[in-house]
Amino acid sequence: MKIVVGLGNPGTKYAGTRHNMGFAVIDVLAERWNIDLTREKFHAWHGDGRIRDQKVVLLKPTTFMNRSGDAVLAAGRFYRLEKEDLLVVYDDWALPLGSIRMRENGSAGSHNGMQHVIERVGFSDFARLRVGIGDPLGNPTHFVLTRFSEQERLDAEGTVSLSADAAECWIEHGAVTAMNRFNKRGRNGHDAEDRATEEN
Repeated sequence: MKIVVGLGNPGTKYAGTRHNMGFAVIDVLAERWNIDLTREKFHAWHGDGRIRDQKVVLLKPTTFMNRSGDAVLAAGRFYRLEKEDLLVVYDDWALPLGSIRMRENGSAGSHNGMQHVIERVGFSDFARLRVGIGDPLGNPTHFVLTRFSEQERLDAEGTVSLSADAAECWIEHGAVTAMNRFNKRGRNGHDAEDRATEEN
């Protein structure tokens, strides 16, 4: 069983914000593969089905970003999660909009939601997909709660679709293949520069 968790904040106040890119990727996966996300379980909107002929659970935590790990821990205990079967998808303002990065493991960086996941599950060696939202050019706390401008909207939608493709690749082939296929792709499929410090 694969578990794909998208991080974000629940409620209409936060819908469509940069901090909810993880939620947006889960929504696209659910739509593509006809997975019902209307059930609430494990402190999350929850759905299960098959993606690329693999059994998959999709989660959108309802605990707000900074308590995201509660949902991952609860689902992980129920499904007897193995480290290699977890993918966490989340926004990253250190990556330009249009860029994504898959990693097999690493730190949480400055992302509080990811930090809570690591604290709750007790390990950091699981796959994560960082979704670029652009440079805050100021206060990142305010920036991540803003919505994309009309000029950014098409790039944002393309980034979410590309992220869903990468998640599907991880489900079918694993992190290394997904990294090789997607980590250098940005807008319109061109190489994208990672302005962030590489995770350890």
